[in-house]
Amino acid sequence: MVFWPPRPPLGWLQLKHRPLRLVVAIAGITFAVLLIMMQLGFRSALFESAVRFHEQFNYDIALFSTDSVFIVRPQDFSIRRLYQALADEDVAEVMPVYIFPAVWKNPWNNDRRSINAVGFDPQHDVLDAPGFAEARAMLTAQDVVAFDAAARPEFGPVAEELQAGEPIVTEINDRRTEVVALFEMGTSFGIDGTVLTSDDNWLRLFPDRSRNRIHLGLIRLEPGADATGVRDRLEAYLPEDVLVLTKKQFVEREQEYWNSATPIGYIFAFGAIMGFIVGGIIVYQILFADVSEHLNEYATLRAIGFKNRFIYGIVLQQATILAVLGYIPGLAIVHWLYGVAGGATRLPLYITVDRAVTVFVMTLAMCAISALLAIRKIRRVDPAEVF
Repeated sequence: MVFWPPRPPLGWLQLKHRPLRLVVAIAGITFAVLLIMMQLGFRSALFESAVRFHEQFNYDIALFSTDSVFIVRPQDFSIRRLYQALADEDVAEVMPVYIFPAVWKNPWNNDRRSINAVGFDPQHDVLDAPGFAEARAMLTAQDVVAFDAAARPEFGPVAEELQAGEPIVTEINDRRTEVVALFEMGTSFGIDGTVLTSDDNWLRLFPDRSRNRIHLGLIRLEPGADATGVRDRLEAYLPEDVLVLTKKQFVEREQEYWNSATPIGYIFAFGAIMGFIVGGIIVYQILFADVSEHLNEYATLRAIGFKNRFIYGIVLQQATILAVLGYIPGLAIVHWLYGVAGGATRLPLYITVDRAVTVFVMTLAMCAISALLAIRKIRRVDPAEVF
């Protein structure tokens, strides 16, 4: 007996018998994969970008006002809470941070745009971001800032001009300010760009603000200290006007806000579900038409003794083939679209292994469910009625 080349699966032979229908089915599944993957990608970018500062600040425990909803517009609280935290024997260092949106004047076209302004004591290594170590030493001068090189382009070609050696002088909150350094942080759904500056300069940008009212308190612990234990002690010790959060809790709080308190997270999840449903309907229509067309053949198979399991397997085989053939081009198109959207928005859009596997499993499930629905027509057929 000759076993090579292997015979193609019966499900594939039936699919390719109608090339146009096969192309339509693959296009439909590709579209569904595209829709699901883009929605999940935007949702992931939402959560990842929202916690850039939470993850890149150097701290073990954060103090945050109980009235603050999220980090883009935090409420202030007394700097005394940080000094009170120093009473704990495991607290090594405290760092006050000032955060609030300012108005940036584009020096090339004079357009004004909101920009996130972060102030801190340059003696403290508060941030773990590319370029920050070099920029920190330059921020002790008066009326200078470091600009986020990954900010949106609407702020002007700041990074390009500064790297070319050109001086960048503009206005922030109507105060003459010079950009002297670059660092990289990136954008989010609430922040288009960021400038870093010293606490003294930040207070010059916001003259109505008090030095004693900060927006974020960063606490670094002694090596080997238990962050959870220190957090519990500080939480019991400090007044209730501040939240005491470990780094993990601070990140989770921000993500929970975007996921549950805003419609954005829900919309992206809903979009992925819609993609699943639309793809399922398309596959069901294709498989139902194929089953209807081959109903006599299926009835014949049943009449000559083939088990239902064999006949159902043909339809499931078709569904699996369609899932694979639709998923591969969908993944390739998504990879390209992620690059385009990521370049335009500066959001972290990329395919992860987890997401690729999840969407592939969803695609298989979508096609399998559609196949099971289409099989119902075979289950009801009586060979005696067909012939």
